[in-house]
Amino acid sequence: MAWVSPLVWPFLRVLAVFTTAPVFSSRAFPTRAKIALAFFVALGTQASLPSMPVIGFNDPQAFGVALQQVGIGLAIGFVVRLVFAAVELAGEVVGFQMGLNFAAFFDPTLNAQSSAVARFFGQMTSLLFVVMNGHLMVLVAVNRSFQSFPVDQNFLEALGQMKLYRLGADLFASALWIALPMVGMLMFTNLALGIISRVAPQMNIFAVGFPITLVVGLVGIAVTLPMLDQPFIALMGRAIEVFGGN
Repeated sequence: MAWVSPLVWPFLRVLAVFTTAPVFSSRAFPTRAKIALAFFVALGTQASLPSMPVIGFNDPQAFGVALQQVGIGLAIGFVVRLVFAAVELAGEVVGFQMGLNFAAFFDPTLNAQSSAVARFFGQMTSLLFVVMNGHLMVLVAVNRSFQSFPVDQNFLEALGQMKLYRLGADLFASALWIALPMVGMLMFTNLALGIISRVAPQMNIFAVGFPITLVVGLVGIAVTLPMLDQPFIALMGRAIEVFGGN
């Protein structure tokens, strides 16, 4: 058990992260590959992990330790998923202002309806996650979490230290900041259309307004999309800090 125990508990935590974190939890990623990758990550990080207590599988505290590893791993994946959800929320707000929320379809990854703009923002976030080494940031967070939350039975204490509710509030507030430039452009456009409808009542504002707001929204997305990397990195850094990473 002195050989097996330091490997099994990190393996459970990493596997829980791969179960919930975006990109890692994709259905295109085979389950056997997730298990094998989690094992190799747990094996490769042995040199940098702090010393762990030897806990056998038949010990009374084994169930509590396994519950803690799975819970912390799920929390790490959930926090990364919150970052993606924040950007997708910004896309939902922009799509609502553009009038494209009716262009919704079923998203099998979320098992829910998702608008076209929100899905586009989600795909761009996944691309940034891979290109800007977000997967390596997640693995660093898993490694640092063993120092902030060592292997023991105090799962509720670790959950209280994370304060995920505050992080969720910060992330969704950041989503509104991401969508704010495009929302401001579309609100100014709607204000201008309202003035035009009052000046020229004979103009069919419903027939003219939708193409104009659509074009303005697409131009706003094209202009602000290259600047999405900075808020994404800031949100990822804020999420990783919860588990001791920087």
